[in-house]
Amino acid sequence: MATAPQPTGLPILYNDLVPLSSNEHADWKTQTLTGAPFLKNVHAIPVTIDEFVLVQRHYPIIFADAENPVPLALMGLNEGVNVFLDDAGVFNPPVYVPAYIRRYPFMLAQLGPNQGELSLCFDPTAGLVKPDGDGVVLFENGQPTDGTRAILQFCEQFETSAQRTGAFIKELREMDLLMDGEVTITPGENGAAPSVYRGFKMVNEEKLRDLRGDQLRKMNQNGMLPLIMAHLFSLDLMRDIYARQAALGLLPAQAAA
Repeated sequence: MATAPQPTGLPILYNDLVPLSSNEHADWKTQTLTGAPFLKNVHAIPVTIDEFVLVQRHYPIIFADAENPVPLALMGLNEGVNVFLDDAGVFNPPVYVPAYIRRYPFMLAQLGPNQGELSLCFDPTAGLVKPDGDGVVLFENGQPTDGTRAILQFCEQFETSAQRTGAFIKELREMDLLMDGEVTITPGENGAAPSVYRGFKMVNEEKLRDLRGDQLRKMNQNGMLPLIMAHLFSLDLMRDIYARQAALGLLPAQAAA
């Protein structure tokens, strides 16, 4: 679950990156979309800690089973399944859309050797930035428009939030609070075999309860404790996603048996 790496080495969704240039893209615009069809086969999206309170109302929050266990919003329990989009790629019913999705196809990337020097780039394979786009005009008289500056600001805010998220993950790991996750879901039908989902990380509640009082007080003061609670409470939503997948006939063979 939520462990498949990108074959390109780029973040989830991104297949290529090119820097936005007033020379190369002087007359280009963004393309307006009514939904997010590029998410149709994506079952997990990175989220930041600044979004946890909103995310946990709609999606389970787990941590990737990887060397860098970033937090993820689950949109399906299996690779290739997203139960939040209709056939047109529209969120149905409407739910909170994580910032990672709203940022796409743009992102800040380091193109040169200097650390910290980031350029505004976009994924040209997405078809969302092009000469005949009907959305935001990107340049006027060779200068970035207000729309482009707003895109840049949003990407900068996302990077700042991602750094805070990295610090949060580092604290969890240093306190040894992450463990291999496992959720067992028993269908309502009599005699139906339970489905067990693994392949992700979650906070170890037993270790959390055993923390010293001063450790818990520090976590409450620095805001970690509410974030952990949001993560733990959100895991119950995995059963809702299971029910959606079952209704759509999208359970894996062993779960549907």
